[in-house]
Amino acid sequence: MKKWLFAVLFGSVLVLGACGNDDNNDNGATNNTGDNGGETASAAEDLFEANCAACHGADLSGAAGPNLQKVGADHSADDIKNIILNGQGGMPAQGNRVSDDEAQQIADWLAAKK
Repeated sequence: MKKWLFAVLFGSVLVLGACGNDDNNDNGATNNTGDNGGETASAAEDLFEANCAACHGADLSGAAGPNLQKVGADHSADDIKNIILNGQGGMPAQGNRVSDDEAQQIADWLAAKK
């Protein structure tokens, strides 16, 4: 049951991520200077908002996609990144919408949600 719920959750995340519009990121660059954890988190939140929030909700509570508020309790950053890029369950792959680095930023941020 837990695997099924996870698959549905991340499937929904990917589907909703496909609905996002990233007009503010013309060249794939992010605001991650590496010198301030707040800026890194902010960049990840911005990426999530632009690519994932339509399905998972701006507060991670879920919408068409599953709730991600405590996703880090069940999945590592590597697992989450893999799901973002390759899809799982009902969530389509997002590798064509987000770069590898952006997926890593989102995954690291979500993995901290426990």
